[in-house]
Amino acid sequence: MAKKQLRNKKVKKKQSKRFKRILLIAALLLIAYIVLWIITPSAEEYESTTSGSKIADLELPAPRDSDTIISHTGYRLVYNEEHEQADWVAYELTRAEVMGEIDRMDNFREDPKIASGSATLDDYRSSGYDRGHLIPAADLNWSEQAMSDSFYMSNMSPQEPSFNRGLWSTLEAIVRNLAYTKGSIYVVTGPVLSDGPYKTIGKNNVSVPNYYYKAILYASDDHYDAIGFIVPNERGTKDITAYATSIDVVEQTTELDFFYKLEDDIEDMVESSFHLKNWDLSELRVTTEMRNAFKEAPYQTQTTSAKKNTSPIGAIINNLMVPMKKEIKTFVLSITPSSLKNIVHNIL
Repeated sequence: MAKKQLRNKKVKKKQSKRFKRILLIAALLLIAYIVLWIITPSAEEYESTTSGSKIADLELPAPRDSDTIISHTGYRLVYNEEHEQADWVAYELTRAEVMGEIDRMDNFREDPKIASGSATLDDYRSSGYDRGHLIPAADLNWSEQAMSDSFYMSNMSPQEPSFNRGLWSTLEAIVRNLAYTKGSIYVVTGPVLSDGPYKTIGKNNVSVPNYYYKAILYASDDHYDAIGFIVPNERGTKDITAYATSIDVVEQTTELDFFYKLEDDIEDMVESSFHLKNWDLSELRVTTEMRNAFKEAPYQTQTTSAKKNTSPIGAIINNLMVPMKKEIKTFVLSITPSSLKNIVHNIL
């Protein structure tokens, strides 16, 4: 009887040790995951860290006394009542947003936020001009609300059909490629409204611009670069590089002050010149395969030019810690009672 009690006591002691080991292993896995969760950014957070230091509202041009900034999902604008269109539309565009997949809506409508009333659909009807987006719908396909907001008439400007569907569309696809390759860029775009008088359309006398512009800034902790474009509202016959210019020239042409929140020496440096070699002016046409690849590994879906701007710490996060976090999470979530029993049996 005493031997049996002693044997049972040993068995219980052994079982107790096994149970403690199991608890220890589970605790270590939990602690490892919590630590990685805290110190490792998510895909969205990593997107932010690779795009450089964040300066609030960096994309907004310097405000003028008469400006009223209108905010919509994904972009902001200042409306010009005299010309019945925006002076500028400004936004940040990220790699993750470029991978959006919300379908185009085509719900053109007046903007209720314009106190004086925006241009209307009737202004463009039978005018011979397209309702040309300033911020394109494809830059806002990451959210249904953002996509819908892209069709406010305050975001439209009269564009020659051959221009809207040709050179302007090409430049829009190039801007998306810049966001994709660099991780994040700041964009200001709009019509040039400083070289009138203009032809007008509709009862509201919507001005038909002669030119459009884009001002683009890339900003990271240790690197800044900018490029501008001024393109005529007509069928484009030249390569897009023929329309590239410095931000200083765009400012002189539009009488706007871009990226004014940068430190003065940085602003002077990046706005005074542009370097085509620093920009991949290829068009980006997002495919289903690209979106699927991004969903699988958003922190790895980047091109060589984007990787060149990753710091050593960023490289560690990108190549080791983020994947490790993902693997631990996958492992923990895959554990079932039967698989746990097998794991314990193999360990013990």
